[in-house]
Parts: sequence; structure tokens; C-alpha cells
Amino acid sequence: MAGKTGDPVAARRTLAEILAGRQAYAVPGAYDGLSARCAEEAGFPLIHATGAGISCSYGYPDLGLITMTEMVDRVRQICRTVSVPVVADADTGYGNAINVHRTVQEFEAIGAAAIHIEDQISPKKCGQLAGKEVEPVSEAVSKIRAAVAARKDPSFAIIARTDARESGGLTEVIERSRAYAAAGADCVFPMALESEDELIEFAKAVPGPKMITATSGGKTPDIGLERFGELGFVFVLYAMSPILAASHALLSLMRDLKQNGSDSGHASKMLRFGELYGIVGLEAYQEWDQRFAG
Repeated sequence: MAGKTGDPVAARRTLAEILAGRQAYAVPGAYDGLSARCAEEAGFPLIHATGAGISCSYGYPDLGLITMTEMVDRVRQICRTVSVPVVADADTGYGNAINVHRTVQEFEAIGAAAIHIEDQISPKKCGQLAGKEVEPVSEAVSKIRAAVAARKDPSFAIIARTDARESGGLTEVIERSRAYAAAGADCVFPMALESEDELIEFAKAVPGPKMITATSGGKTPDIGLERFGELGFVFVLYAMSPILAASHALLSLMRDLKQNGSDSGHASKMLRFGELYGIVGLEAYQEWDQRFAG
């Protein structure tokens, strides 16, 4: 069907079932409608709306330069393009507990199935960068409580991310994650753990569903989906993998086109027009056009 394909209520219930089931899922990062459609076309049962990827797609590094309005607009585009649940990056919640209350309402209204909120001070940085600082745990807990209170649909999941590994070590990551779970977070997200031993220790200390990012080149090792699942990591994010791959392909094409004045050298690496239009639903729109044509 042309237009929005998803049912937000059904998507949130699906996500709640996934969290309860505790099976590990590889989750690709989408940064716009096309990347989201490609993920759904490939058969992924849920998608991550990546903050770093969206920031880069706007042409900015992930340094807190993207506003809530810009992020909500892009996540809305992603949600209305797919039928699977979308887990959205809501950065720091864009302020204090009062701001978080509105943030939850905005993301829930556009059809997201979940958001994750991190405990960095503003302006935040990409979780893979050095120099991150975290806010007092009491302030972060108040924001999680506000997020839980703000949601209208109890199936809308609140995921609490901590970036305390760099400044406070694994001990603080564990303490903060426990506090956020106690405040009502449905899932915890330790950012940038640096070894399998740290993953194991964290998993032993923090029960319940967990999320992790495992994009190649990041700080956290990719120990395999089965092993992540054994440790209770339900969502294994490959948040930046799609935009890294797409950017590599784009840069390669642009350089070749500039040097040779033709794209013929890349023909075998590009989709055909029909393949691309198939992904974005041309046939459905044509059917609607014929059905309602005067």
C-alpha cells in the first residue's frame, strides 16, 4: 500500500515481545527512509534510527549539533516508511527531566517503538569518541523516571544508555545501569565496553534485557550474535555499518566519475532503476494512481 505501511501500536507490542523473549537480534542502523526500506527489504524484524548516522547524513559530526526537531523529523520519515519496530536514538533527551517528558511524547507520536536516552552532559558526543562526560546519576535517574511517566503506551520502551565507561570504568557503568533499571528503564545500554570480559562481567551484574553496539571499528568487540544472546543482549546494534558502507560506495563512485567522466566502471555495483523503485514501492503507487485516476 502506498504511504505509511506500519501500525505503531502493533510495532510496539512486537518490540515488547522481543524484549520479553530475550533472543538476540542484529539491528541495522537506518539514517533515512531509503536505508530503512533497504533494512526491511533484507528481512530485519526491527530497525535502529541511528543518531550518529542521521547527524552525518545532515553533513555534521555527532557532537550534539542536531536538534530534537531535526531528529524527530528524520525518525518520522523512517517510521512511516517501514512496518517493523523502530528504536530511535533520542540523544540526551534534549535537556532535563521536563524536556525529556516532551521528547518522549514527540517520539511516541511519530510512531517510534522505543527510544534510548544517554547520560552524557550536553553537548554530547558520539559514543565512539573520546572525551565524553556524564551527568550526575541523580539527574540521569530523574530523566528516566520522567520518560517512563510521559509515555502513553506502556509498550513504548524506554532504553537507558550510559557512557560512563571512559570516565568511571566498568564499576560505574554497572552501578548506573542498575539505577536506571530501578527507575523503570525497560532495557539498559552500556556504551563502549572494551572486551568480552567486560561484557561478561556486566551481564552477570546487571540482569534483564540489554542493548549493545557492535559496529566494526568501534570499541566493543563483536563476539557473535549467539554469544551476545547468552549474555542477555537482546539488541545488537550495527548502527553505523549501513552509512559507513553507503559512504564508501558513494565516495568510490564520485572519485571514479570525476576521474573518468563516466559511471560505466561502477555499473555492476549499482542497482537498476527498477530495483530501486521496487524498494521504495513504485508499483503500489502506480496501482493507487490507476485506482483513483479520474
